Amino acid sequence: MRVLAEQRKRTAAMWSFGYNVALTLLKIVAAVMTGSVSLLSESVHSATDVVASGIALVSVRAAAAPPDHDHPYGHGKMESMAGFGESILLLAIVGYIVFEAIQRLVVHHPVQNLGIGLWVMAASAVSSLIIGHYVSKVGQETQSVALRSNGQHLMVDFWTSVGVLSALVLTRLTHLVWIDSAFALALAAWIAFGAWKMLKIAFDELVDKSLPEDELEAVHTILCAEPGVLSYHRLRARHSGSFHFVDVHVVVPNDWSVVQAHSLADRIEKRINEELLPAQTVVHIDPYDPAKAMDGCKDP
Repeated sequence: MRVLAEQRKRTAAMWSFGYNVALTLLKIVAAVMTGSVSLLSESVHSATDVVASGIALVSVRAAAAPPDHDHPYGHGKMESMAGFGESILLLAIVGYIVFEAIQRLVVHHPVQNLGIGLWVMAASAVSSLIIGHYVSKVGQETQSVALRSNGQHLMVDFWTSVGVLSALVLTRLTHLVWIDSAFALALAAWIAFGAWKMLKIAFDELVDKSLPEDELEAVHTILCAEPGVLSYHRLRARHSGSFHFVDVHVVVPNDWSVVQAHSLADRIEKRINEELLPAQTVVHIDPYDPAKAMDGCKDP
């Protein structure tokens, strides 16, 4: 199952990269021919998507590498680093878009060959919706931060393409040059919002933030459902790449044999791994100590 998931991730990353290269070249040509600042901004935005999808393609391959001597926990954080880098890239491009839009508002620049721009943005909107939905779906199903970030890029591309298309239509109908620049500023705000959200997700994974409460509650339920578990402590759970990592100390009766304790640990590890699939769980067995006794099954 894991091999199939990695293949799906690589395929989605390759489709995203190839699509972004082709679309960016088309938008750059259209931007030069029309002189539209919103289309120029969208071209630069798509150029960042090329870099982003390239990062996703490389990081997905790197993250799929098995654990080794120097990286016993695997290489999953390569995806988190990629998502972090893509978000920074988007925030940087926001500054460029704002600069260009304000400059065009001050110095009125006419938009030409609007027909070309309209056709290019219509094609961009439809194709970005299809590819973006595909990449985002694979990213969600395989829990890939890099692909989720890249899918977000493509869905943003869909909405910005629709927006630029609308701005060009209004410019053509009204002959008001400022509409083009005004939308470019709105586009910058939209990109900044999405980039900030993805930046936070990637940062949380890089600093090993604990799993969400619902997943921790699922672990708690599994632990307390085992009759031999008197209590547990030192529960630590984090997410890296596509994997969950969980380790916990479980307290059992002090008259248990090693075989009983080992069997319980194996059973708990299997159940947690199945619940948080894909996951790697390590259970440490502690004998009951009256001096440290706790009431019921709980993590202090």
